[in-house]
Amino acid sequence: MTEPPHGADASTARDAIESGDPLPGTGGFAGEVDGRLVRDVLGREPLYLDAASDGRDWRFEPTDLAEPELLDAGTVVEPDGARREVWSLPNPAPETDHEAAVDAVRDAVLTSVREPNSDGLAVAFSGGVDSAVVAAGAPEAPCYVAGFADAESHDVDAAREAAAAMDRDLHVVAFDHDDIERAVPEIVRATGRSNAMDVGIALPLYFVAERAAADGFDRLAVGQGADELFGGYRKVVDPAEDHRVDANTVRGATREVIRSLPDQLPRDVLTLRAAGVEPVAPLLHDRVVDAALGLPAELLATDEERKIALRRAVDGVVPDDVRGAEKKAVQYGTYAARELDRLARQAGFKKRMDDHVGQYIDALVAGEV
Repeated sequence: MTEPPHGADASTARDAIESGDPLPGTGGFAGEVDGRLVRDVLGREPLYLDAASDGRDWRFEPTDLAEPELLDAGTVVEPDGARREVWSLPNPAPETDHEAAVDAVRDAVLTSVREPNSDGLAVAFSGGVDSAVVAAGAPEAPCYVAGFADAESHDVDAAREAAAAMDRDLHVVAFDHDDIERAVPEIVRATGRSNAMDVGIALPLYFVAERAAADGFDRLAVGQGADELFGGYRKVVDPAEDHRVDANTVRGATREVIRSLPDQLPRDVLTLRAAGVEPVAPLLHDRVVDAALGLPAELLATDEERKIALRRAVDGVVPDDVRGAEKKAVQYGTYAARELDRLARQAGFKKRMDDHVGQYIDALVAGEV
């Protein structure tokens, strides 16, 4: 397969390979450059090799490959099949000037969210600081939020309040059990993933993207990356006491979480493309990553607050109530995970069974329920 790289032109990718610069000023890239296959340092664009063909066949998505293997982030595959790590995540010393660190985040974030052209652009909007700053950068773009139809979900409530505070046009996408049963096989086919966590996360993204596409938009701006880059997860607050991370410091745990992005992002990218839109993720631009990597622990997460630098950076850009709002993970805030579990149990996959939701998903994809 020969196709220009996604996410950057060939010359930019070529220069990054030759220089070894892991953050060359892009939003990520993957593809073929001079006969070499590449995937950027954070894996913001997916690229799959076919293990059944000794890696000679490849695609941007796993569909149609006999044994799809996600290429490791930061890797170049030479024409002879040899693989080498070209880029690794920078590890700068923490910035000691807190004001300068927040200013750097502010400049990087605001430049990035204002950069995308607004033509054909909609915003996935959950009412938290991440999606709010993305929306602030695209003031003419309509905002979309998903939630289960028979209940006012946390995300819908938060999005309504935030949209009112920001005077934004909000479209609520209400999904029901029929929608879930229809979408799950499509998501699994597109992403190659059928585990309950990935499908639960993908469902609301799919519904928002599907509605935006039906309304005539071909790009969807998302807030992906902010939680990882800026210390948004509870597990980074006291990592020495949290079994979910190996690191013992806030910065170490944050870095550990950032390094999970190359595995997570293909799910989101492929889900959105399957629903008919191209993802736009301004908070994952190299300039934002660079600013975030230098943050000290005190500007990442404490017992009292998380994403500290990001919240300070958007002061005056995002309303205070929205800037300080806490959010649930999308699969819980939209009730997607809850209703997926309910459908599994209704289909006879009881909680006492091992991975009952995963078994239900496999049966649904196979047409057995």
